[in-house]
Amino acid sequence: MGASYRLHLTGPGEPATIVAKLAAGEPARRALVREAYRKEVGFYTLLADTVAVRTPGCRYGATAADATVFTLLLDDLAPAEVGDQLAGCTPAEAAAAVVNLAGLHGPRWCDPALTSIEWLPMVDAAGSERLGEIMAVAVETFADRYDGRLEPDDADVLREVAAAMPAWIVARPERFALTHGDYRLDNLLFGPDGVSAVDWQTVTVAPPGRDLAYFIATSLEPDVRVPHEVELVDAYHEALAAHGVDPDRYDRATCEDDYRLGMLQGPLVTVLGCVYAMAEPTPRADAMFLAMCRRSCAAIRDLGPLDLL
Repeated sequence: MGASYRLHLTGPGEPATIVAKLAAGEPARRALVREAYRKEVGFYTLLADTVAVRTPGCRYGATAADATVFTLLLDDLAPAEVGDQLAGCTPAEAAAAVVNLAGLHGPRWCDPALTSIEWLPMVDAAGSERLGEIMAVAVETFADRYDGRLEPDDADVLREVAAAMPAWIVARPERFALTHGDYRLDNLLFGPDGVSAVDWQTVTVAPPGRDLAYFIATSLEPDVRVPHEVELVDAYHEALAAHGVDPDRYDRATCEDDYRLGMLQGPLVTVLGCVYAMAEPTPRADAMFLAMCRRSCAAIRDLGPLDLL
C-alpha cells in the first residue's frame, strides 16, 4: 500500500533526515486502497494536532485528486525501533503503548464533530451486514490457507466471531473516539522519548475499547497478558482521565467491559489483513498472522466478549 524512504538533506539547518512515505504498487491496486491513502494524509494534516498521541510530526502531506497517489514528509524518529509483532512485547512496553493510546482517544472522546468528517464514516447497519458476509468468507479462506497450522479451537472461535460481526460492529455507538484501527507492535516505534504510532491508513471513528483490546491481545502471549491485564487496563483508564475523560462518567468497570467487547477486533483485522491485504505471503507474515490469531482467540476464550452481545 505504501513505501517509506529516509531522505538525507543537505544544506544548513535541521533536520538532517526526514522520512518520505509514498503510494506503492500497481495503479489498479492503488485505486482499491485510495480511501486508506485519504485517511492517512487526513490524519496527519487535519487531526494529529487535535489529539495527544505520539506520532511523527508531519512537514507536508497531500493526495492527488483521485487519491491514488500521495506524499507525506514526516519527522525521522530514529533511533526509535519498530516493535516486533511476532516476538511480542514486555509488560512495560505494553504499558507505555496503552498510555500513548489514551492520548489518541481521550482528547476527542465522544466529540460530535468527528461524526461529520466525510472521509471517516462510521459503519451503519447495512455495512455491518456486508462486513459480516466478507468476514465469513475470509475465515474459511484463512482456515484453508493454514490448514494443519491453525488449531481447531481457534478456527471455531473465528467462525463464531464472523457470525457475531454484524451485531458487534454497531454495538455501543454512544461511546466513540478517533481510533487507529491497527494499533499493534509493527505500527509502533519504541525510542528514548517514548512510544510513537505510525501507519494511520486505518484511522476511523469507533468504540475506543477496540484499539485497546486489539493491542493487548495481539501483542502479548496469553501467559504474559493474563497476569498483567488488570494493570494495563488501569493504566489506560487513568491516562484517559489525564486527557479529560471524566472517570466517574466513564468508570473503571465500564472501561473493562468495553475492553472485553473489543476483543473481536483482533480476529477481524488479522483475518481480513491476511486474506485481502497481504501482497505476497512470506514465512514471517504467515507466522505473524498465526500468532496474532492464536493470541486473540485465547483472549476471546478467556474474556467471553461474545456473551456481551
